[in-house]
Amino acid sequence: MTATSAPIPQGNYVPAKRFGNLIYVSGMTPRDKGVLTQVGKISETEPISHYRSSAELATRNALRAAETVLHEGEVLTAAVSLTVYLNTTPEFTAHAMIADFASEVLAKAFGSVPSRAAVGVNSLPGGAPLEISLVLGLSQIE
Repeated sequence: MTATSAPIPQGNYVPAKRFGNLIYVSGMTPRDKGVLTQVGKISETEPISHYRSSAELATRNALRAAETVLHEGEVLTAAVSLTVYLNTTPEFTAHAMIADFASEVLAKAFGSVPSRAAVGVNSLPGGAPLEISLVLGLSQIE
């Protein structure tokens, strides 16, 4: 993964913050250059695959945010914790299946998946269908 600029904050917060050897990433939505690529509630009437690209983009945004606080000679080594907030209709119950899309991105990046929560909510900023929050571990390059 190469360092790039952090996703554009949508409020008064930092995209990522370090504490010891951990990086806490603020909630990231599926935005490209600050613009949501998908809006609306996640519904049981759509196939689960309809939300794959949004989950993957939000997860990649979270990784990009984490990279911006790395110091020279440091690398991200593990996804420790993942929280996936899902803007769903009341009838939707397949939260874990959409969260799996985010887990797949992290498994590819780190070779393992983190602990995880998938939480249904009534709304998200800008009408985003989902939001990803991560805690990541870092280490020095040998």
